Amino acid sequence: MLENIQNALLIYNLASGRRRHRRFAEIEEAARILNAAGIRTELAPTTGRGTATGIARHAVAQNRDLVITCGGDGTINEVINGLAGSQVPMALLPAGTANILAKELGIPWDIPAAARLIPSSNLHRIALGSVMNATAQGYVDPSQGCRYFLCVAGAGPDGAMVHAIDPALKDRTGIIAYWAEGIRQLIKYRFPEMSITRLNSQLNATLIVVGRTAHYGGPFKITTGASLFADDFEIVAYTTRSRLKYLAALPALWLGQLRKIHGIFAWKTSEVTCLPASGDTVYAQVDGEPVGTLPLHFRVVPDALTLVVPASLNV
Repeated sequence: MLENIQNALLIYNLASGRRRHRRFAEIEEAARILNAAGIRTELAPTTGRGTATGIARHAVAQNRDLVITCGGDGTINEVINGLAGSQVPMALLPAGTANILAKELGIPWDIPAAARLIPSSNLHRIALGSVMNATAQGYVDPSQGCRYFLCVAGAGPDGAMVHAIDPALKDRTGIIAYWAEGIRQLIKYRFPEMSITRLNSQLNATLIVVGRTAHYGGPFKITTGASLFADDFEIVAYTTRSRLKYLAALPALWLGQLRKIHGIFAWKTSEVTCLPASGDTVYAQVDGEPVGTLPLHFRVVPDALTLVVPASLNV
């Protein structure tokens, strides 16, 4: 139960995902539900990409009891980068294109229904993933800062896809933009290798998925052994450079049989460094948002965020 939670800020993004024409009416209904439950809720719209982080930081400075995020994976990522390290909890009202967190927590894709779950939910302190720039030798300077992520990061074809997507097209067409760009990348991508630290050894691969959740995007699950409530990542890497083998792996991915594919490696760790193994650029993404190019270092940051978790979820 959320005890002594009386002062909430609801950060919402009307530009993300489907059903935008009814989104604001649903948000107002959610606010009425929360107010009736004794959680006084103020609305705060985002005003563009990147603005949710500043709004969340201001909520921390105001000593809010709760921040509620209504948006997709990108909006959630912005909010957690404003809340990371604070004690202000974050709850979710699902929107957006994919919303991995909603799938992971079993939150219904209905904003008023999700709002009704919040007052009876539980608070859990969890780790976050972080990504930092690394040198060509793999060294990291923590003073340079980091970007936090909640669900999943990756480098290789998915990073190239996220980097290439037109944000305006994504806002208009949602998941269709990802499918279209994914097909385009399968045709044109050159599958350059990266060097990955793995259990005190090196592994050359063309794809790495750094998971904090079992869900990846859309209907897919890749890092099926990962958990938001553990202090580690599950890493999945694919070593092939063959376009045909990537295409052949798609049915296995759809059927949840990816681990049976030759060249797939999976392991758990609290940090991993990825270096380009050739002169080609390798793009990376966190929570479906572009984060630059390799070399990068991914690290788990324990005790970084308080998450509002539905009481029905067995944690």
